[in-house]
Amino acid sequence: MKEREAKKESFRKYLESSGVLDALTKVLVALYEENDKPSSALEFVQQKLGGPSISDYEKLQAEKSDLQMKYDELLEVHRETCRQLEELRSLKVSTNKDFADGDKQKDGL
Repeated sequence: MKEREAKKESFRKYLESSGVLDALTKVLVALYEENDKPSSALEFVQQKLGGPSISDYEKLQAEKSDLQMKYDELLEVHRETCRQLEELRSLKVSTNKDFADGDKQKDGL
């Protein structure tokens, strides 16, 4: 039994030294002092502790999904643009070479 009490005391000291007890106390006091009690006490605690609410989390997930789709589309456009640029560069090089070869033939005539 003493070992169990010692574990509890050790854990309590850990929570106190890490600031958890103070943070929880402040949040619970704020909840107690609320005139209009929130419909979800858990969401209230999460918001006060800095974590996103469930609805915030869902909104962020949807936004992340939208941004990922836009990123993928832009990446594909970028790749296609780079491919077209390489085609133009190779076309320019071959065109310049053709002109140079044509000039050499004219000089030879």
